[in-house]
Amino acid sequence: MLMIEAVVKPSRLDAIKIALAKMGIVGVTAIECKGFGRQLGHTERYRGAKMDVGFVPKVLLKICVKTVDLQKALNTIVDAAKTGEVGDGKIFVYPVSKVVRIRTGETDEAAI
Repeated sequence: MLMIEAVVKPSRLDAIKIALAKMGIVGVTAIECKGFGRQLGHTERYRGAKMDVGFVPKVLLKICVKTVDLQKALNTIVDAAKTGEVGDGKIFVYPVSKVVRIRTGETDEAAI
């Protein structure tokens, strides 16, 4: 089992959710957050003066998948999130050693 963490633009959230649901992934956690990468935030004008606004609104998606579904899930997220502009986001993948569904007590892949 693997955990996918994808930091994406908020405007792409619905498209990603729909695309993942089509491939059978319906368990996604979305967390509103702020951050910056290579774009180093953005600037805005306030009363004629240019101001640096350091952090850009993002959404952090956390998705636990079976190892066999990883590549398909990554491709789905990239296809749905990609706009071709700076700030499209990043995806991180790391192993998950244990999953427990609290309601039923199911564990590991049965709990996903």
